[in-house]
Amino acid sequence: MMKNYSNSPRHKNQTLNHTRERNNKNSNWLSATFLRFSLRDYGFCMATLFLFCFGSLFYQLNGGPPKILLEIRQYLGDSTFVDDHGPPAPRVLPFPSQVVYNRVGKCGSRTVVLLLRILAERHQFNLVSSDIHNKTRLTKHEQVDLMRNISNIPQPFLYTRHVHFLNFTRFRIEQPVYINIIRDPINRFLSNYFFRRFGDWRGEQNHLIRTPGMKDDERYLDINVCILENYPECSNPRLFYIIPYFCGQHPQCREPGIWALERAKQNVMENFLLVGILEELEDVLLLLERLLPHFFTDVLSIYKSPEYRKMGNLTGTVRKHTPTLEALQVLYQRMRYEYEFYNFIRDQFHLMKRKIGLKSVSPPTNQPSFLMNLALKTQEPLEEEEEQELEEELEDANSWLVQP
Repeated sequence: MMKNYSNSPRHKNQTLNHTRERNNKNSNWLSATFLRFSLRDYGFCMATLFLFCFGSLFYQLNGGPPKILLEIRQYLGDSTFVDDHGPPAPRVLPFPSQVVYNRVGKCGSRTVVLLLRILAERHQFNLVSSDIHNKTRLTKHEQVDLMRNISNIPQPFLYTRHVHFLNFTRFRIEQPVYINIIRDPINRFLSNYFFRRFGDWRGEQNHLIRTPGMKDDERYLDINVCILENYPECSNPRLFYIIPYFCGQHPQCREPGIWALERAKQNVMENFLLVGILEELEDVLLLLERLLPHFFTDVLSIYKSPEYRKMGNLTGTVRKHTPTLEALQVLYQRMRYEYEFYNFIRDQFHLMKRKIGLKSVSPPTNQPSFLMNLALKTQEPLEEEEEQELEEELEDANSWLVQP
């Protein structure tokens, strides 16, 4: 017979003792845990209070919060930083800070671009020089895209490309300041004619890269034959070249006539800060230095430096020679609008030089410059027969220049 001890007084006492011990252990563990968390929170609160007091001390001593707190606040939220301290001071930009040089081909543009690369590094402005040389006429969408890209260049900037005048205000975009350089139209044509065929002093084969599809019959075509037999390259509208750079993108700007000429003049007066002539390049550079000092300061001294002269001499066209007087007469008549615009630009340029205080060195004549240089080619004393031949040649040259 088994005995039941569960209801005995001894068993009950043992059970109560075990229960008390368990309760005591649980209570001790909870107290230790509570104490441990309270110390951690207390230390955190004290550290926070210390940092707050430390920051307040700096705020009072320096008249404002420390820099690190400002940076933290700016990082956490710009709105709070701007509300308390206002927007940061804007960068002071030179005026004008947007300049476009829509360079005319074979008018010294490579010389000027070489100078601009040196100046951009020295004066810390953004120079963007486009490598697109054969797309001067743009569609409406191409115009808008290009003008937006130009406007998004960080200022101050100077953008340069072979492109006809772009009217920014037509598309409600801020209009930049334009500058440009032109030259005697026939001299420009001759330079381009021989450059396409034979390149310049930078390399013997660079003309083959520019015109790889040109056949030898065309490459070695005598320029007198090209002019007198009215080849497309030596006649209009190909000869109507300079005016469209100032007239603009309108289709009528590419048609030789009074409309394009007058519109080009109007754009020059309204949108171009300076249009110089290559025959007086040093004066052009001096005027640019005075009108745009933040871009062109020291440009004349750089241009005259021996180091630059070595680079600049490589841009001259090779194998260039002057056509016969008969061919020149034909060219001059075909380019009468170009010469009227060139004379207008030259007069405006000389007027600006007088306003600045520079004396013009060009003679007051409407004759092409190649005729004035004709008598200066021979520096040695002439024999009597040679002198008589030269006088006859100059008389013939002056006779065909009489315009109707």
